[in-house]
Amino acid sequence: MMTELAVAMPLVLAGEQGMFHIPSAREVRIQEISREDHETDWPFSIDDGVLTCVWSGGQKLVMFFENRPKDLAEGKPFQPRGVIVTTDPVQLTLGNMANRALFKSSASVEERMRLVAPYAALGQRLCDQPAGARVGHGEL
Repeated sequence: MMTELAVAMPLVLAGEQGMFHIPSAREVRIQEISREDHETDWPFSIDDGVLTCVWSGGQKLVMFFENRPKDLAEGKPFQPRGVIVTTDPVQLTLGNMANRALFKSSASVEERMRLVAPYAALGQRLCDQPAGARVGHGEL
């Protein structure tokens, strides 16, 4: 009995940060972000969206999602596109193949990594907030 308890205790204490934890929608931290007029190193092809962070597989997962278009009728379904925001070149390229159009064009993977690095760091700080937090623009 003590052995089972000793093995299970780190998993219980890890909570959402545990390797086998499956995140729920209420655990996602959210921050709206947008490109400023003078900003030249904005990495995305659209001017605004939502930066999110959630613990998944024992790691912080930062993503950027597009907002619902303002001209789309309320009753119409909308499935936002999203990309992983990371400086890991494999995740940045292969993990984002389906929605890579959300990134602005870049000459190389290195350039894209340089452009997303500040937003990856911002997303990591976002994950340090309480589960379900909605952080205002420019608060982090």
